Amino acid sequence: MLQIIKCNNETFHELTLDTLEKGAWINLINPTEEEIEAVHKVTNVPLDFLRAALDEEERSRTEIEKDCMLVLTNIPIMRGKDEYDTLPLGFILIPNNIITVCLENNQILAEFNYDNAKTFSTVKRTRFLFQVLYKSATYYLKYLKQINRRTDEIESHLRRSMKNSEIFQLLELQKGLTYFTASLRSNGIVMEKLMRLRSTSHLQHLIPMYEEDEDLLEDAIIENKQAIEMVEMYSHILNGMLETFASIISNNLNIVMKFLACMTIILAIPTAIASVWGMNVALPFQSSPHGFIYIMAISAVITALSAIGLWKKGMF
Repeated sequence: MLQIIKCNNETFHELTLDTLEKGAWINLINPTEEEIEAVHKVTNVPLDFLRAALDEEERSRTEIEKDCMLVLTNIPIMRGKDEYDTLPLGFILIPNNIITVCLENNQILAEFNYDNAKTFSTVKRTRFLFQVLYKSATYYLKYLKQINRRTDEIESHLRRSMKNSEIFQLLELQKGLTYFTASLRSNGIVMEKLMRLRSTSHLQHLIPMYEEDEDLLEDAIIENKQAIEMVEMYSHILNGMLETFASIISNNLNIVMKFLACMTIILAIPTAIASVWGMNVALPFQSSPHGFIYIMAISAVITALSAIGLWKKGMF
C-alpha cells in the first residue's frame, strides 16, 4: 500500500506521486515491487533503503548515503491475546520529504491520521520522526502493562491448576518480553545516536534539529529507558513464576495421586474381607443368622480405623 499525506497542523490532504509536494509523508505498508520502484524513481532514494524494513529480522540502526538518511527502529505489535512481537519500521529522510516503510499496518502510524491532524506536521520532518519514536516508546509501555495484568490473571488460575495451558501462555508472554528487550535496547542506541547528530553541521539539511525537537527526542529516550527497566523487571518476575508454578502444578498432581492412593487402600480393606468370607471353607459366623451384619460391621470398623490413621499422618 502506498499513501502520501501532507499535514501542517491545520490542513490534511492526500497526494499522489505525480502531485508530490515538499513536506509530504510517503507511507509504504507492505509495498509491492512496483510501488518501491515508483518511489525510487520519484525520490532517488536507494532501493536498499526502501527494502531495509521489509526484512523481519532487521535490527535498529542508522545509515547515511548522499542526501538520504535511513533510521531503522523496531516497533511493538500485538498479534493475539498473549502474543507480542516487534516489527521493523524504517524512516528515510530526504531534503524535501520523509518516507516510512513497514511490513504491516500498525497502531503507531495509524495514530497519525486525519482525526489527529492538529497534533503533527509532516512538513517538520525531524519533529515528525521524533513524534513517531515517542509514540513507539509509549506503546511499549502500554503493552508491558497489559502483559503484567495478563500475568496476574494467569497466576490466579495457576494456583489451582494441574494443566500445562497456563504455563504455555506464560511462555508466550516471556517470548514477547524477550523481543521487547532486544528491540528497546537497539532503539535506545539509535535515539542516542540521533541526539549526537544535532552537532553535525553537514547533516542539518537532512535532520534539522531545534530546541523543541531535542526536548521531544529526550522525552522519547526517557520513555524508552523506562520501558527497558520495566521489561527487565517483568522478565525476572516471569522467569521466577514459570519455575515456581511448574513446581506447583507438579505438587498439585502429587496431592491428587496421594489422595487416590489413600482411597485405593481404604477401599481395598472391605474388598479383602469380602473375598475371605467368600471362600468355600469353614469360616466364623457362617452359621449365624446375623453373620452378614457382623462381617459388615468388622469391615466398617477396620476401614474407619485405617482412614483415621491415614488422616492423622496427613495423607488427606
